Amino acid sequence: MTTANLTEVKDYEYGIQKIFDKAQDFLPINGTDYVELYVGNAKQAAHFYKTAFGFQSLAYCGLETGNRDFCSYVLVQDKIRLVLTTPYKADSEIAEHIKKHGDGVKVIALWVDDASVAYEETTSRGATSVMAPQTMSDKWGKVVRSAIKTYGDTIHMFVERKDYNGVFLPGFEKWDSEYNPGSTGLRYIDHMVGNVELGTMNEWAKFYAMTMGFANLITFDDKDISTQYTALMSKVMTNGNGRIKFPINEPAEGLKKSQIEEFIDFYGGAGCQHIAVATNDIVFTVSEMRRRGVEFLHVPGTYYDTVGARVGDIAEDLAILKSLGIMVDRDEDGYLLQIFTKPVEDRPTLFFEIIQRKGAKSFGKGNFKALFESIEAEQARRGTL
Repeated sequence: MTTANLTEVKDYEYGIQKIFDKAQDFLPINGTDYVELYVGNAKQAAHFYKTAFGFQSLAYCGLETGNRDFCSYVLVQDKIRLVLTTPYKADSEIAEHIKKHGDGVKVIALWVDDASVAYEETTSRGATSVMAPQTMSDKWGKVVRSAIKTYGDTIHMFVERKDYNGVFLPGFEKWDSEYNPGSTGLRYIDHMVGNVELGTMNEWAKFYAMTMGFANLITFDDKDISTQYTALMSKVMTNGNGRIKFPINEPAEGLKKSQIEEFIDFYGGAGCQHIAVATNDIVFTVSEMRRRGVEFLHVPGTYYDTVGARVGDIAEDLAILKSLGIMVDRDEDGYLLQIFTKPVEDRPTLFFEIIQRKGAKSFGKGNFKALFESIEAEQARRGTL
């Protein structure tokens, strides 16, 4: 990025859209490589995600593979890889993370062609280094990884695996399990949402624009995302090919505590609020997940009274969508269907979104009010509204 480009960034709300339109993609990203959660009991968490979400066993590292510090279980479903990591010792960085945040996302790993170049490009533009490029190798080849800091204690790991044919990473072995419930139809990560402190959303939008070359795809203010009691603001940042989308949320002033404030209080700072996973058949996916015990937010029945007038004709049976609590929204490119789980741990922090896109590229703006009222109802039950 040239000096002229950097000046443009500062002059026009960081120049995010202009850079997206004009600049070369100096940080090409092929997709999400994996998402790693630090959890209190990885073995039990793996059982939950297999049983309830339909993930399959993929890889493992731990005492049996020579890792004396932590164990990790790797789960897979189509293009999604979920890594669940638990420390063996109480005086470790992983243990401190769990103590502070509870179970939560630590690593958002991005698949790149060259992890060394990704590291140099981002750190030279101001990103804080977490790990300089390191090469891991075994009989299956080599993997190069590097990492930078993002909001809170979350990091981005750049993963280069073009010279590796192993099951996951060096140090991991294939995890054979007799217990592998069938898939629920989850295909890939659509987007991941970060909640940040009041007044820092623009700072993190600037971070993604300047250090990673992302563009501001869309901005929502407190008029777009509000109810009678609470509000928030959001900027959706995306990379050059659109495969990575990171909405960044911050609270806005309201009469009561917003979901963002509740998250930050219980998580102990900024962090990943939810992971949106795509499906080609949301009716099947949600029906199957409900059957397996996944709890979803309740959508008021009155929401569906106006859906037809608002979104027009859709292929799905509205009565079935209503029975499952699936919401619908439309933009100029098509429509989408979405639903949100309740938090998947006792702290009201991380949850999942299930989304099916029928051409739509947006994020369900027409559903915000109903969604947030559902979240507020849960907050009221918890006594945190």
